[in-house]
Amino acid sequence: MHIKKIIKLLCVSVLLFFVACGDVANTVPNTLSEKEKKEGWELLFDGRSLSNWHVYNRGNTPSAWVVQGGVLYCDPNSDLKKGDLVTDREFENYELIFDWQLEKAGNSGVFVNVQEQPDIDATYHSGPEYQLLEDSHADFDKPLKRSGCLYTFFPQKNFVNTKKVGQWNHSRIIQENGKTEFYLNGNMTAQVDFNSTTWKNLVSRSAFKDYPEFGKHDKGRIALQDWSRGVSFRNIKIRPL
Repeated sequence: MHIKKIIKLLCVSVLLFFVACGDVANTVPNTLSEKEKKEGWELLFDGRSLSNWHVYNRGNTPSAWVVQGGVLYCDPNSDLKKGDLVTDREFENYELIFDWQLEKAGNSGVFVNVQEQPDIDATYHSGPEYQLLEDSHADFDKPLKRSGCLYTFFPQKNFVNTKKVGQWNHSRIIQENGKTEFYLNGNMTAQVDFNSTTWKNLVSRSAFKDYPEFGKHDKGRIALQDWSRGVSFRNIKIRPL
């Protein structure tokens, strides 16, 4: 009986060891676990290159966006021409996750359903924005500009603080047939239907009303904003719905 208990304990220990190894493997940035692969996830950022991305309306030209230490970083001190980074492909129904952090008082955003055309000057002229804002930023006290908001349209559905400077925040965007949800650090922060009359009426009364293509699409590119302070991304993953 004593020998059987020892064998059982050894088996449990071996099992826990492999589970722990699997958990460690899954925490390696910019990689997919076997479970994620089976679920259809793919990497939009491989941790080594700008593959899958280009500068809005400028293609694969050098820019302030660089890859360093497995992180996609927008260098605010770069002498190169500024510009938002957009995906090479368009997406419609999907779940997107990404980690991000900002420097102190930083401000950036992720745009969805961006239409890339020569006659559309900027990503925000067509794509609604998932706001990224460091808590010490002067706009933090403005409810329509906090992290996770649908920028200038809705306050956070559930109040969420960002992590301290130097720590990674985790975000999720789910879009299906125009119905879209934003999440920040596990909490839902926005919910909207881009095909609804309510949304169209909101746009018609907003600061974006003079941009003919703004908010009128449920398919397009995903864009990362180049703004005044450094912003970093990693673990950018997407799966179709």
